[in-house]
Amino acid sequence: MKQLTPMTLIAGALLALASLGAHAADDVKKKEPTAQQQRMKSCNADAKGKTGDDRKAFMSSCLKGESASAPAMTAQQTKMKTCNADAKDKTGDARKAFMKECLSAK
Repeated sequence: MKQLTPMTLIAGALLALASLGAHAADDVKKKEPTAQQQRMKSCNADAKGKTGDDRKAFMSSCLKGESASAPAMTAQQTKMKTCNADAKDKTGDARKAFMKECLSAK
């Protein structure tokens, strides 16, 4: 029967660790992209043909949601933005009550 040398044991351990690392990398790849990653992909596709400062400015505004290709704000989002701005000096329960009233107003 063959005896295992320390080098053989070390090589086997390193091979096992490398195998575990590969499986961990596969798990990371299978995750769904985040909203920011999806937005980045969409903006990147819309920026085809743009270069330099023009592309940089487009990407900046697109990632902020200011681009023409980005969907317009819904009525609810607009209302939320307005109510939020009006409630900037309120805190706690007073803010909660104000936001509830503001958002439910027609």
